[in-house]
Amino acid sequence: MGAGAEALELATGLALEAAAEVMAVYGGAIRSRSKPDASPVTDADERAERVILAGLRARSPHAVVAEEEASRRIPAVPGEERFWLVDPLDGTREFLQRNDEFTVNVALVGRGRPLLGVIVAPALGLCFRGIVGEVAERREGEGTWQPIRSRQPPRSGLAVLASRSHLDQATRDYISRLPVARLERAGSSLKFCRLAEGLADLYPRFGRTMEWDTAAGHAILLAAGGHVTTPEGTELAYGKPGFVNGPFIASGTSKDGYAPDTTIAGSGGSA
Repeated sequence: MGAGAEALELATGLALEAAAEVMAVYGGAIRSRSKPDASPVTDADERAERVILAGLRARSPHAVVAEEEASRRIPAVPGEERFWLVDPLDGTREFLQRNDEFTVNVALVGRGRPLLGVIVAPALGLCFRGIVGEVAERREGEGTWQPIRSRQPPRSGLAVLASRSHLDQATRDYISRLPVARLERAGSSLKFCRLAEGLADLYPRFGRTMEWDTAAGHAILLAAGGHVTTPEGTELAYGKPGFVNGPFIASGTSKDGYAPDTTIAGSGGSA
């Protein structure tokens, strides 16, 4: 299966099935446990991941790397050219706080780059998806798919996004050097979606993230006209040892468009 319409439909269908599992748990009492890295996990994470893994392994030849499986034992980077990256519940802390800012993320990557991605925000009734170089679109509820496009930043200043639960000092320092007109805190991969649909301009992140946190949003943003780079300006890559990301800057503009100075003395990020 290639990175085309068939793969996108498969990822979309499985993400929506997983989202239904997440909402079934969200509607009742939520119990969380701690993983070895001290991050929380719930029945919703595990039920959603089972749905996605079963579907991908039955219907796609590509390897799958998923967060909850990896939390028990980090797999080796797949030797195949393409593999799936899955975060069955991105924003578990938002899920536990019941603020609705959590997502289901499914992405296909190849040769270190995102090829396609699907993000479902089940409590908000939203679904975003994209194939790099082909299409980026958004659907609300059972409505029709609508094309989305990132924007050029307005002259009045940047709309900057930051993590609701993980805003570290290095990211604060970076933001303090920007011409910020508006700063918005948000949870999960929804920040990539807001860039992709032209509602914000920049999302810097210097704290630790994993590849399954970013791959789907990265793909959708690329498809919508934006990009995600390291502070040094190279595109964020996938299939790294341990699947750990370093610092990154997500922007609504193409790499040839506007980009603020990303040099911060002494900011090595956390990996």
